[in-house]
Amino acid sequence: MTVQPRAMGTSPTRLDGPAKLRGRAPYAMEHPQRDPLHAFPIQATIVHGRVREIDPSEAERMDGVVAVLTQHNAARLVSDDDQELFILQNGDIAFRNQLIGAVVATSPEIAREAASRVRVTYDEQPADLAFGTDRDDLYRPDDVSGGFASDTSIGDVDTALAQAPVTVDHTYTTPMVHNNPMEPHATIAQWTGDTLTLFDSTQGPHVVRATIASLFGLEPEQVRVVAPYVGGGFGSKGEPHANIVLAAMAAKLVDGRPVKLPLTRQQLYSLAGYRTPTIQRVRLGAHRDGTLTAIAHEVLEQTSTVKEFAEQTAIGTRIMYSAANRATSHRLAPLHVPVSSWMRAPGHCPGMYAAETALDELAVALGMDPIALRIHNEPEVDPESGRPFSSRGLVECLRTGAERFGWADRDPTPRSRREGRWLVGTGVAAATYPADVSAGNSARVRWTGDRYEVAIDAMDIGTGTWTTLGQIAADALDVDQDRIALRIGDSRLPTGTVAGGSTGMASWGSAVVAAARAFRDQHGTTPAEGAEVTVEASEGPAREQYSTHAFGAHFAEVRVDVDTAEIRVPRMVGVFAAGRIINPLTARSQFLGGITMGVSMALFEESQFDTRFGQVVNHDLAGYHIPVNADIGEIDVSWIDEHDPHVNPMGSKGIGEIGIVGSAAAVGNAIHHATGVRVRDLPIRVDDLLGR
Repeated sequence: MTVQPRAMGTSPTRLDGPAKLRGRAPYAMEHPQRDPLHAFPIQATIVHGRVREIDPSEAERMDGVVAVLTQHNAARLVSDDDQELFILQNGDIAFRNQLIGAVVATSPEIAREAASRVRVTYDEQPADLAFGTDRDDLYRPDDVSGGFASDTSIGDVDTALAQAPVTVDHTYTTPMVHNNPMEPHATIAQWTGDTLTLFDSTQGPHVVRATIASLFGLEPEQVRVVAPYVGGGFGSKGEPHANIVLAAMAAKLVDGRPVKLPLTRQQLYSLAGYRTPTIQRVRLGAHRDGTLTAIAHEVLEQTSTVKEFAEQTAIGTRIMYSAANRATSHRLAPLHVPVSSWMRAPGHCPGMYAAETALDELAVALGMDPIALRIHNEPEVDPESGRPFSSRGLVECLRTGAERFGWADRDPTPRSRREGRWLVGTGVAAATYPADVSAGNSARVRWTGDRYEVAIDAMDIGTGTWTTLGQIAADALDVDQDRIALRIGDSRLPTGTVAGGSTGMASWGSAVVAAARAFRDQHGTTPAEGAEVTVEASEGPAREQYSTHAFGAHFAEVRVDVDTAEIRVPRMVGVFAAGRIINPLTARSQFLGGITMGVSMALFEESQFDTRFGQVVNHDLAGYHIPVNADIGEIDVSWIDEHDPHVNPMGSKGIGEIGIVGSAAAVGNAIHHATGVRVRDLPIRVDDLLGR
């Protein structure tokens, strides 16, 4: 049984919009507190070594300083499973700007000044910061993020490549980049006896609750996490970072008073994760008619010595195109660097840049249209698992996008089109992202006498959950949306999984639909006041029989000045196959945001890591370049009519990440078409094109 459309598929006004416009939507630091204190972190000023001595005496003498937190008075943590979070338990330093303490004061200004007066001496040790392929300690992780196998191999890739009439063998690099949400990571912590309340900027209150409870030896019910509104995350708030632990430790010292600890923009670059830099070798072999015979994708990433994070960079390559011989691998370089983590479309974003650029290079080598090459190698089943796809709309996306973009008029010859001072080029790239549903989601439906209260610890990080989840509930209960009172963003509500991996709405919506159906079955359409049902969603057995993914196609037009090599992107077209679209207005915003981030990835973003000092030097929005309005031209977003009942009861797929996947490759491929210059290292700069 599937939900019949009523509210879904429409675009009601965002329910959170008026509160945000009027300043009544509280973000983490804005929840009213009585007599709050303020904390500021103390961070290590060496890359590797140990704290020999920490002297807080000068800071403690300052008026307004309430406490100085160090390894000597910090709460003892009971779980060291996550070394990123196991802070202030010893003096070990594994990267510059690692947390080693905090000052708690009556104002944020006093706390910041006092933190600078805490004197720390170190026993410094040599640091290892060299990221490259020539290291002798590269290792294979047991698995990569998401639980995927690190390496896969089918057939004999090397022999197939040696025998292939046409081959491509190139290395592509992507830099370290940072998430930079508009609301920095921030926490208010308050202890009441042995219970802890956290007002946090997080993508998953239940994840924070479980993690913090385990660290401090508490039962989950002793920790409450509140986050009704979050100012963006892009993955960086998907799992707890050490700043939350620091806030809880600081609050432990001050007799029940609330402690506010927001991170500065600069501190995000050390403490809140980032996308690892990658070095990727892609090898393709094909017959002259374009039939792929071999695909190999080898990935090198860096990881912190504190905590391993292996991004799943080659995963998308495993399911995109048919080839009898295939191999993918991931290797890690352990360095004294901050801990990397999730960033929008982890793995697929950098991995599909390399793979889709390589496929464009193969099309050029074959003299074949790049869309035709992709369609020619369209698989009938998942090449990795052999399972049928629940739905696979890639070919329709490519053909629809080509028509909307005007691809048929394209002359494939590089530098074949010039308008005044501008060389004009066009490029295409495909996109995919898993369409998953997370287990363990529960929802409650209660009749209050005039409305259905629907409660689940879901999150709205700017994506529209306040509106779209209400639409799902209205459809499931067969009522108008104004009869729904939605409650989200509080760990006291029924369990909701993290807003990440493009699984949020699919997972929460499945729970809401299950609870709504159970409520109707038990209480009918005229329930008694107070009637309620709480249900945990089950993952349908059909999903074990199918390979479930969303797909898309990106088209880019670029212009490059013949003298200055200035790059402009006046036009992008994106077409997606993402199941039923619940709310076209909010969906369009998600796709637009992803495509914009893809353009940013292609041309702007790079965290400049100075290996002399072990830190990012462009650690603010003045030095870390992202697009402004003038950099983004027309973006045409659309989607095909697709309903996939095998993924979830709504027939929908996640859309938060697929917009960025492949969009950078489309821009890079268009630059090659405009100039004849193939740039394989992101971001693409003016000096990559000058004089060439």
